[in-house]
Amino acid sequence: MPLRIIFMGTPEFSVPTLAALAAAGHKIVAVYTQPPRPGGRRGLDLQKSPVHQAAELLGIEVLTPLNFKDAADRQAFRDFDADVAVVVAYGLLLPEEILSGTRLGCYNGHASLLPRWRGAAPIQRAIMAGDHETGMMVMKMDKGLDTGDVALTKVVAIGSEMTAGELHNKLMLAGAGLMKDAMDKLDGGELPLTPQAEQGVLYAAKISKAETRIDFSKTATEVHNHIRGLSPFPGAWFELETGGKLERIKVLSSVVETAGGETGTALFDDLTIACGDGSVRLTRLQKAGGKVLNADDFRRGTPVPAGTRLS
Repeated sequence: MPLRIIFMGTPEFSVPTLAALAAAGHKIVAVYTQPPRPGGRRGLDLQKSPVHQAAELLGIEVLTPLNFKDAADRQAFRDFDADVAVVVAYGLLLPEEILSGTRLGCYNGHASLLPRWRGAAPIQRAIMAGDHETGMMVMKMDKGLDTGDVALTKVVAIGSEMTAGELHNKLMLAGAGLMKDAMDKLDGGELPLTPQAEQGVLYAAKISKAETRIDFSKTATEVHNHIRGLSPFPGAWFELETGGKLERIKVLSSVVETAGGETGTALFDDLTIACGDGSVRLTRLQKAGGKVLNADDFRRGTPVPAGTRLS
């Protein structure tokens, strides 16, 4: 029999999983997502989340509680009489009453190889740390932060030039197929559960604004990983003096080079910048409010000659 599923998710990352579960024939009895937020060009229009929009296209009832502190919201969840809740990047910590509010519990699609990178930013943290692989895991949720038993795993390689945006898209699709398989196995009573290892726990804290600035005193590899781990969002950046004022420049991609010199200084005219060890050549850049440009196009409008100091 198809499962009665409550789906809980918010960003684009969650949408393929919702679509895969619906296409597999399971009954999505409700979708929970974050409430509409101000957006648009002027930030004045309320915009529904990607999951909200996808659910409406599928004709599924959508609920957007701010949290589950209200007893009526908790009761409404239970009243759906669901077999299971599927959670993918929902954006809220779920109270125990919700975790136990379905017949078979709540299963989360998490973008790391647990217990490494529990928490909010596993994709960015894996790249920034120089990891060579990550993956998707389907985990049965408990009251801890990503501490539940693991059901299924899909390993995904991280290429040396791969950005967070590229890895996001790979994991998004891998996660959809993995969760579909997990729910099919759960429906058949064949879903295994394995406790997470006690060793190797790392936490993927939310990316703070303070850490997005590029520190050229680090090694070239560390700077390169920092840049691609924050690309395209929120973006690593440096400041460059142009026209007598400091301008913030976002960097979306780079290449590790071997040339060395004074840290934070352009070594050549091609945006090769000296790091604490080696250098990085900046290959895609963006001024505030401007388009993303390759290095050649950027330098035509904003020359960065050898000897220029970046901060």
